[in-house]
Amino acid sequence: MVNTNPAGLDRETTLPVTMVTGQQEPAHTIGLPRRTFLATAAAISLSAATRGDDFGPNAAPVRYPDPRLVSFDDRGKKLMLGNTPIQRLYHSNNMLWAEGPAWNAVGRYLVWSDIPNNVQMRWLEEDGHVTVFRNPANNSNGNTFDFQGRQISFEHLTRSVARYEHDGTRTVLASEYNGKSLNAPNDGAVHPNGDIWFTDPGYGSLMDYEGALAKTGSVQPYQKEAIYRIEASTGKVFKVADDIYKPNGLCFSPDYKKLYAADTGASHYPDATKSIRVWDIVDGKTLANGREFASMKMMVDGKEVAGLADGIRADRDGNIWASAGWVGAGFDGVHVFAAEDGARIAQILLPEICSNVCFGGTKRNRLFMTGSQSLYAVYVNTSGAHIT
Repeated sequence: MVNTNPAGLDRETTLPVTMVTGQQEPAHTIGLPRRTFLATAAAISLSAATRGDDFGPNAAPVRYPDPRLVSFDDRGKKLMLGNTPIQRLYHSNNMLWAEGPAWNAVGRYLVWSDIPNNVQMRWLEEDGHVTVFRNPANNSNGNTFDFQGRQISFEHLTRSVARYEHDGTRTVLASEYNGKSLNAPNDGAVHPNGDIWFTDPGYGSLMDYEGALAKTGSVQPYQKEAIYRIEASTGKVFKVADDIYKPNGLCFSPDYKKLYAADTGASHYPDATKSIRVWDIVDGKTLANGREFASMKMMVDGKEVAGLADGIRADRDGNIWASAGWVGAGFDGVHVFAAEDGARIAQILLPEICSNVCFGGTKRNRLFMTGSQSLYAVYVNTSGAHIT
């Protein structure tokens, strides 16, 4: 059993001890030293979070608060609701790697990619119905929508950023930079001025499984990994940062003055840090002062571990919600980092590696999470900073 107590035994959690209206210790723990009680609670939390049938059709009801919603301080507690569960909205053994969730507010649906199966899926809020949305999908990874409601996809197979118009036609927005092919665009976000910012780590060109294997034999398939901006007014592509090993998920701060990006370069570069980086946005066009915002290191079972952040989103207060994985129980799921100091303030524990996240729903207060072969969701006490 893995101990999910990364901050030591004084860790605060939204376990059964935290009531919606206050805090109360269950009868069987009254009189225990606080450290002993919290250690016991952490073990209970892990047991619930790692049961194989936790989300199956015969799973027992969740006793509120859901023990898989973990907070480390008062900032984290404010984000977690005491009377809502993590729900698995969809699961299929045929789904291979779910990615790129994006919320369409007009259609009230969530679209996401299954990269190896070369399809996009859609979940309807109205009745929970799931269908294949686009097939083939050019091994798309990330997805988003612009302010006109058009879907933007970041495609591995075509090594391009594409937009689906209102009439269903597909427009290529970017496929090369400085005369060279892009590696394989991964994720992106749209600025209110119409510009599209995106990452190009190249994973889709490092294997046929998620795209098309480049014959260069390099971990930089066609050029240095970087973050780019597509200028809406001219269609020109500008490189805005390459001081990062492999930029993956990215998002803006609520005021669009900062850009955050997850660095997953440790997959191929031994010197890469497992972290989320942040830059200041200058005049809405360039980046400056790149630095580490948050580390993915944490203590699990008395050992320091570090997985990878992948897709990220900001909430209305600027906290960063990051998908996380590649460690195991007690780590995989979603990590929440405080806007002001990058401290880990909360976790959502999932039984699968989480690849990406997205705020959605009618009030944008529902966090959707793509987890390997499943789609999860949980209501939170905040909302997304942006349209998707």
